[in-house]
Amino acid sequence: MTAGLSRIESPTTVLGPGDDAAVISAPDGRVVASTDLLLEHRHFRRDWSTANDIGHKAAARNFADIAAMGAQPTSLLVGLAAPAETELSWVDGLVAGFAEECAEVGAQVVGGDISASAEILLSVTALGDLAGRAPVTLSGARAGQVVAVTGLLGWAAAGFAVLSRGFRSPVQVVNAHRRPQPPYAEGIRAAEAGATSMTDISDGLIADLGHIAAGSGVRIDLRADALAAPAKLRDVASALNVDPMSWVLGGGDDYGLVATFPTFAATPAGWTVIGMVSEGEGVRVDGLRYADGGHEHFR
Repeated sequence: MTAGLSRIESPTTVLGPGDDAAVISAPDGRVVASTDLLLEHRHFRRDWSTANDIGHKAAARNFADIAAMGAQPTSLLVGLAAPAETELSWVDGLVAGFAEECAEVGAQVVGGDISASAEILLSVTALGDLAGRAPVTLSGARAGQVVAVTGLLGWAAAGFAVLSRGFRSPVQVVNAHRRPQPPYAEGIRAAEAGATSMTDISDGLIADLGHIAAGSGVRIDLRADALAAPAKLRDVASALNVDPMSWVLGGGDDYGLVATFPTFAATPAGWTVIGMVSEGEGVRVDGLRYADGGHEHFR
């Protein structure tokens, strides 16, 4: 796998792929790390997504976690288990997807491992650098602060619904599921603007804000009018007889970012204020609990 990766370089890579282990510099003295598993038929389907799409998405899922801490992604470690009959061209496409997503953030695949398996399994670990900043965690939200979001909401869930019904369009919606585009740079911008808590939206807005509410010991109140589904999602939802707000509030896999800021004025441009932090617990939409809280791994 290393041949297709050697052309991508990162300034923090001292020794890249090809040796027993990589050597990564840590200018900050701390390393932000996140790991993820992607299992065929559960996290991706080869009849829905190309190998290149899957490589992009596998990297994006992990880089979004790094960005959500207010850090810059630097490196990726990739483990691949696959059936012996897997076509080499498919693996080449996967590697290209990883390399291209790394290039988006100036990171590099620095190593990994391969093994035989009955089905394809990817294990991906991302590393990042805080550049002297404090990490933005789940535990810093306080009553009186504002909640804001950046990136897409509900598009990947809509794409999943479309693909599940056997359709391949609208392409814009389907591609949001196949190849998410996290707003990586916004994580650092939010940290520099004084974000008090932040997370990426992987399991759904309600579920992921629930992690902030629990970690911070607060209640989060969202406004439905600030979360109105765009026309494209409303059109798709109408065709499938689905409430589009179920995608906006409960759909994950877009990997946008949601954060809390001290004041409205502190919220960076490009972020949309969608609610407030208050005393209490849990997440409410217009004062009510939302029935579908998003993805749960063992549900």
